[in-house]
Amino acid sequence: MARIAGIDIPREKKVPYSLCYIHGIGLATAMEICDKAKVDQDARVKDLSDDQVASVRDAITSLDIKVEGEQRTQVSMNIKRKRDIGCYQGLRHRRGLPVNGQRTKTNSRTRKGKRRTIGLGKKV
Repeated sequence: MARIAGIDIPREKKVPYSLCYIHGIGLATAMEICDKAKVDQDARVKDLSDDQVASVRDAITSLDIKVEGEQRTQVSMNIKRKRDIGCYQGLRHRRGLPVNGQRTKTNSRTRKGKRRTIGLGKKV
């Protein structure tokens, strides 16, 4: 099992797709890492040697990519900063609503949570 940046990446997948399991690395960045580490993009993770895995680790550090804990910390600090200064996006984060201008009348159940019916009280 290849362990990169504290994450056990899947062995059966091709290298760029398995690198996407690391928080902060997308497919384009993963392909760039493979090119820099001189690793074949069609190779499976289980076929990599220890030297190739080490070169992938070195490529991630040499590209100055923030991954895992460092990336999560930066994102949470950005959200906290927006909440503190009270900008529109910060207010949306604070209220638990979609931030990027999506409609909320019918959608956005993920952010808003389970529906709560209002106004159907007991008749007196």
